[in-house]
Amino acid sequence: MKKNNSAQLICQLSAIAAMMLAGSVHAADAFSADSEWMTGDWGGERTKLIEQGIDIKMDYVGEVGGNLHGGYNNDKTARYADQFGLGVALDLQKLWGWDNTQAKIQLTNRNGENISNDRVGDPRAGTLSSSQEVYGRGHMVRLTQLWIKHQFLDGKLDVKAGYFGEGEDFNTFPCEFQNLAFCGSQVGNWATNIWYNWPVSQAAIRVKYNISPEFYAQIGAYNQNPSQLEHGNGFKLSGSGTKGTVLPVELVWLPNPNNLPGEYRVGYYKSTASADDVREDDNGNDAATSGNAYRSHSSKSGYWFVAQQQLTDHNGDKSRGLTVSANATFHDKDTNIVDNYQSLMFVYKGPFDARPKDDVGIGFARIHVNDDVKKNAELVNASNGVTQYEDPRFAPLRDTEYNYEINYGFHVTNWLTVRPNLQYITHPGGVDEVDNALVAGLKIQSVF
Repeated sequence: MKKNNSAQLICQLSAIAAMMLAGSVHAADAFSADSEWMTGDWGGERTKLIEQGIDIKMDYVGEVGGNLHGGYNNDKTARYADQFGLGVALDLQKLWGWDNTQAKIQLTNRNGENISNDRVGDPRAGTLSSSQEVYGRGHMVRLTQLWIKHQFLDGKLDVKAGYFGEGEDFNTFPCEFQNLAFCGSQVGNWATNIWYNWPVSQAAIRVKYNISPEFYAQIGAYNQNPSQLEHGNGFKLSGSGTKGTVLPVELVWLPNPNNLPGEYRVGYYKSTASADDVREDDNGNDAATSGNAYRSHSSKSGYWFVAQQQLTDHNGDKSRGLTVSANATFHDKDTNIVDNYQSLMFVYKGPFDARPKDDVGIGFARIHVNDDVKKNAELVNASNGVTQYEDPRFAPLRDTEYNYEINYGFHVTNWLTVRPNLQYITHPGGVDEVDNALVAGLKIQSVF
């Protein structure tokens, strides 16, 4: 044991010494502002691995949210939530000679608390969006990706199978904001209990066909299994608990006007799992007053639109300039809490010549609660004889929540971005009685 401990100590001291020697190759790589990884190229070994088909992925996202004013509880505090990611992308053509084949394994671990749950929103209703998008799906390690992908017909047909989420391929959207209403696949945020976004994985297959360099169409099938959301089921691969299948289809257009990239998506999803009506029983009466169970529907569905277009360059530099983005989702009014959502975002990359890799963003989002959900809450309150919002038994009436965010992304190094932001939430949770809230945020993104 003493010999092993000594060897470990020598290794640790050697690593520290290597990092401290300014003239060392390791010191130049690790923590170098020009390196794409915080830990550097490991003396060239990392590049060698990539050339062999092994790309190790390590990253971190941390988000702070503090309530500056308003909200359900104006007792000021700050909350921190984060996510660690560890994975590997494999080029199986380089590794084993499997032509046009890739694979990926990804683990994630989330921790922390969210300012939105009890400070911004009424806990009885919650908020619709979240001021810390990285929060959620339990404090646990999850298998987020385990898939293999192969291209056929000279790359025209692309088939991916394994365990992954819908938002990786369908209704995809970048995450350059901290508020959830501007970050990632929006269908998963509002399609209640069926479409699971990162970091939850599902048994799935996705088939994509490249119609032309600018157009492709795709269809997928994803196992809908609510038990995978449960704590301790982060590595569950069995089908026990399956309720149905989510079937998304999408058409994507990738224009490049004036050599400025654009992306336009239109899609539709259907879940084959049964879903309860938000208001009526089997007889078409109000379940809240009839005392009967809510009607069960055999499926639920919805559709979406996504548009992203870079509009300008910056003095001829096309890596800089203004990009405008818009999102809209629409959902089944019989079964879904949110029936429609829209957002508009502007991001300018490289606003200052002295900071050519920084970015500044501003976003606006509207989230509307199904009118039948509000009516059902009114009926529940009436049946319980509750009339005052202050009564703990009162079911808050929800309508529309608006989210706004302005941020500035400091590109500190190629592996570190720090993004302070201000968010304003109007009618948190769609509840008129809750004061509008001002939230200060800070998002840290790092690649190890």
